[in-house]
Amino acid sequence: MFRGLFAAASLLSLALAAPAVAEPQKAPSQKAKNVIVFLADAGGVPSVNAASLLGYGQPLKLHVQQWPNLGLSDTTPVDQFVSDSANGMSAIMTGVKTHNGVISQAPDGVRGKADGTSTKTLLEYAEERGLRTGVVTSQPITDATPAATYAHANDRKKWGEIFQQAFKPRFGDGVDVLFGTGRSAIDKQLTAAGTGFDQLAKAHNRPIYAKLEDAPASNARPIVVTEDDAIDTRAAALRALDLLKDAPKGYLLVVEWDAHTDDPKEGLQHIVDFDKLIAEIEKRVDLKDTLLLFTADHSFGLQVDGGTRGEPLLEGYEAWKAAQTPGAKEEDLVRLKNVMVNRTHTGEEVVALATGAGAERVRGYFPNTHLFEVVMDAWGWKKDGK
Repeated sequence: MFRGLFAAASLLSLALAAPAVAEPQKAPSQKAKNVIVFLADAGGVPSVNAASLLGYGQPLKLHVQQWPNLGLSDTTPVDQFVSDSANGMSAIMTGVKTHNGVISQAPDGVRGKADGTSTKTLLEYAEERGLRTGVVTSQPITDATPAATYAHANDRKKWGEIFQQAFKPRFGDGVDVLFGTGRSAIDKQLTAAGTGFDQLAKAHNRPIYAKLEDAPASNARPIVVTEDDAIDTRAAALRALDLLKDAPKGYLLVVEWDAHTDDPKEGLQHIVDFDKLIAEIEKRVDLKDTLLLFTADHSFGLQVDGGTRGEPLLEGYEAWKAAQTPGAKEEDLVRLKNVMVNRTHTGEEVVALATGAGAERVRGYFPNTHLFEVVMDAWGWKKDGK
């Protein structure tokens, strides 16, 4: 026993006397010149998983699921457990959580009643420093997610007020490329406010095109607002990238694609298509100076609770779709053989995936406000509180 103790003590003394082996130093993080944020609206972890199953019949086959940097992002607002898109995207864009329904304002505001302090967005930081900026969405350009990049409002429903802010920026010359839908609804609110597309276009010398193909190649700062569901999100995003990619000081591009699964086939296919677009865009950029970030503003009530390999994930979908009537309630459950959807936002964390310059900061559990810090750190900028 004593010999064993002596031997152990000897080994310990040798270990203590041996020079410490320095752990390998991580290379300094490459600063980002460009940042692209991909936002799957309502694309929670269950939906991302199900999209891979739908698109490829197997898990972990999406392109973004191969990215090396992974974290889980808490989306809660300041006063509830479940977020909407307004708070969710505002927190990412400004680093400040707020109330549901509020667009890039601090929680000192009251939805629909009183403005809170305007919180500076990543797009505004970029504009202030001379970067070029773009926002592309499959949704109305004034909807909560895109609005949180360039506007500030105490109620996400104030589309007329929100859209006009694109022409009255607080920093720089405002968002350079703006592509989305919602033309009729936005025009209705603008008319009520005593203005309209034609008046804004004339006053600011910026045509507002009704179709993507109407915007001439010579226009480096196009605004396109189509009717609902009348935009090719892939074509719009690639067009925006072409317009921004040669910016001398860099660019910020935000691309949103709706991933709500009220209709499970439609919503999951959007994620599959979005993922293909992301892979296409990644091939066109240099990851040495470009940060790519994929996340969601909140999760959604979809679950995969059955199925076998080789079997269609959405078995029973066609019968369910045929049974839908105009009077069907949104809160009605979608019950397929292998999938259930309760058609509501949910409160669990969403995935954040990243690659490129500064991507190593995306890891672990964190509040969604951390993603603002990830982008600012990648650029090497400090928050200034303006």
